[in-house]
Amino acid sequence: MALAETLSSNGIDALYRRHRLRVMLAITLGYGFIYTCRLGLSIVKKPLIDEGIFTVEQLGMIGSALFYGYACGKFLNGFASDHFRPRIFFSASILLSALLNLFMGWSTLLWVSMVLWALNGWFQGMAAPSAVISIRNWFTIHERGRCYGIWSASHSIGEGLTFYVIAAIVAGFGWRFGFIAPGIICIAVAAWVYSFLRDAPQTMGLPPVNVWRGEATEPPVEQKTWQSQKAIFGIGAIWVIAVASALMYVTRYAINSWGVLYLQEVRGMSLLDAGFFMSVNTIAGIAGSIAYGFVSDKLFDARRPPANLIFAVVEVLALLMIFYGPENRLVMVIAFAFYGAALSGLIASVGGLFAVDIAPRQATGAAMGLVGVFSYLGAAMQETVSAGLISRGTTIVDGVRHYDFDTAIIFWISTSVLSMLLAASLWNTRVRD
Repeated sequence: MALAETLSSNGIDALYRRHRLRVMLAITLGYGFIYTCRLGLSIVKKPLIDEGIFTVEQLGMIGSALFYGYACGKFLNGFASDHFRPRIFFSASILLSALLNLFMGWSTLLWVSMVLWALNGWFQGMAAPSAVISIRNWFTIHERGRCYGIWSASHSIGEGLTFYVIAAIVAGFGWRFGFIAPGIICIAVAAWVYSFLRDAPQTMGLPPVNVWRGEATEPPVEQKTWQSQKAIFGIGAIWVIAVASALMYVTRYAINSWGVLYLQEVRGMSLLDAGFFMSVNTIAGIAGSIAYGFVSDKLFDARRPPANLIFAVVEVLALLMIFYGPENRLVMVIAFAFYGAALSGLIASVGGLFAVDIAPRQATGAAMGLVGVFSYLGAAMQETVSAGLISRGTTIVDGVRHYDFDTAIIFWISTSVLSMLLAASLWNTRVRD
């Protein structure tokens, strides 16, 4: 006998509310902490260069290894996640990434670091698809923007923890702890997520979420999971979203990967000051991600393109202020805050939610995987191109390196503009349940 048949309506409501809260806490905090296991390299670039362990080009190779590993992992794991339990996929991703970070903290060999960081990318690619499947299992389309926005804020939580807390640990204990500290923390987080998360209402004997919420939906097309997954390759809008996301991720990871070095070398900041500005960016990102969900759900009735355009315009203007505005601390704080808020909204939508809205329900993970592979190929390409552009303009005067970021900055801003135009081209795209 199903649990729903033994509980009163109030009992079902209470159980639903309890587990929806648990789902959001598990995927948001879990994903926030796993992010600290991918950003350690961004924090320790300067000490690794200063100690002569790696060059700028070698750090670009290591950074690219993570992104290529993540692109492949997110694509293949995205398809696999539609067939397996989100709870297991998500917690395993955190645990395996944590263990690889512990090994990374002791590696000073280029090829070992590249292999470890590529594997880290692969296992990190298991987390996002399983988290989004949990959202689609537990929330309806008219709630999804807000829930996805809250979950997407986990990126900013992880970045804030990395760029300030982990940066402070590195400043006090050395570069190795940029990897070791997140690794230790995330072993505990993986155990907590496994004990806290539940897969879907139906696995607990509860009615589907659309039935519980009383929302009318189109009758589902009876297809096997693999047939639904195959169908996404014929949806043109998903391909456009994938390319727009790739371009947006160029800028996103350019700032994440090279922002600290830029602020130290061009703006003359200390590691902690640079970490502070990056934290402003990520803290604002929490608000921006949540705001995006409410704006697209409430103001535009779950339509994403109008909100995408608003947030993209703000992001480009903020980038211009960061790189070409006056050297004033207050102006920089405001610019990083608007950039972080706008970018996080775009990560939520162009980086996944928009594609999930369009894809069949049984292909949720596959849609995330397809967009993800493009996104992180863009990020990986950025790492190599940015390193080359920065190195090409580097000079050494009296034994001191002077970095030239000018060409790289033009590259980063241009990709954001192109991403905005592509996303805006999908203004009238129809969404599914």
